Amino acid sequence: MKELTKAEEKVMQMLWKIDRGFVKDILVQFEDPKPSYTTVSTVIRILESKEYVGHKTYGNTHEYFPLVSKETYTNYMTNNMLENYFEGSPQRLVSFFLENKKLDTHALDDILKIIAQNKNK
Repeated sequence: MKELTKAEEKVMQMLWKIDRGFVKDILVQFEDPKPSYTTVSTVIRILESKEYVGHKTYGNTHEYFPLVSKETYTNYMTNNMLENYFEGSPQRLVSFFLENKKLDTHALDDILKIIAQNKNK
């Protein structure tokens, strides 16, 4: 799996949101100022070459759909971040967020609940 650029990731976010659609359907999902039709079309073709997106042809138009799920890409990016920035240590990742993101007690309580629930599995 290849890492996506910011533009590619943004287009994938829109495609994951609508599940499948034409370039115009993806474009509608963007906030103003919207990228041009040509820009989105170019990014979609790049995503196809990276095997993130497939299409079904209807005459001269293409309906696009994700080949990689959002969950699969999230797992890939999370593991990549963990390995590249935290030496594979989940403890260092959690420590980073505790020290740098100034989590409030409500967020910490929620995290502890999640840990407790998963510990029992």
